[in-house]
Amino acid sequence: MPIKLPAGDTDLMAQVKQLSGVDLGKCFHCRGCGPVCPVGKSMGMTPHGVIRLVQFGLREEVLGSSAIWICLGCHTCSTLCPMAIDIAAVMDALRYLALEERVVPAEPAILEFHRQVLETVEHYGRTHKLQIMLRFKAKTGHWFSDLDVGLKMLAKRKLELGPSRVEQVEEVRRLFGDAWRE
Repeated sequence: MPIKLPAGDTDLMAQVKQLSGVDLGKCFHCRGCGPVCPVGKSMGMTPHGVIRLVQFGLREEVLGSSAIWICLGCHTCSTLCPMAIDIAAVMDALRYLALEERVVPAEPAILEFHRQVLETVEHYGRTHKLQIMLRFKAKTGHWFSDLDVGLKMLAKRKLELGPSRVEQVEEVRRLFGDAWRE
C-alpha cells in the first residue's frame, strides 16, 4: 500500500536551491550525515531528515524544527556526503527562510545565541566564547543552567579570558553592516 503524504509546498526545494546553490534532488538518503553530526542527538532529526522534509515540501515542519537552529554549520556532514551536498548551506537557507517568514524558532533562546556570536565576530573579527556565554546568560537570565560545563571549559583552557582580535577588524565590521541586526 503506498504512503500518502500531505500536499507539499512545491516551491520549497526551489527556494532552498536558489538561496544555497544546492540541488537537494541529488540526496539519495544514504544516512551518512547523521552519525557524524556532532550535535545530531540534540537536533531532533538528522541532517538527511531535514533534507527529506524539504524534498517533500513540508515547509512548516522543517522551518519550525529545532534541527535548523541547532546545526553548527561545521560541515562535518558535508565532507562525508558522497554527493558533496553542502548541508550547512542548506541549513543557512532554511534559517533565512524561517526568519523571513517570521517562524518562531523551536529553540526559544537560539536566535539570541546566534546574535551574541555575530556580535563578537563583528567586534573582534572572530568569536570570543567567554563573552558569548556571559552575554547570552545576561540576556536569557539562565546564569547557572550549565555552569559546570563552563567551569570545565575554563579548567581545560577552552575559554580564553581575553579576546583575540584579527589585525584588520574594520574589514570584518564592514562586511556586517546593519543587515543582520534586523
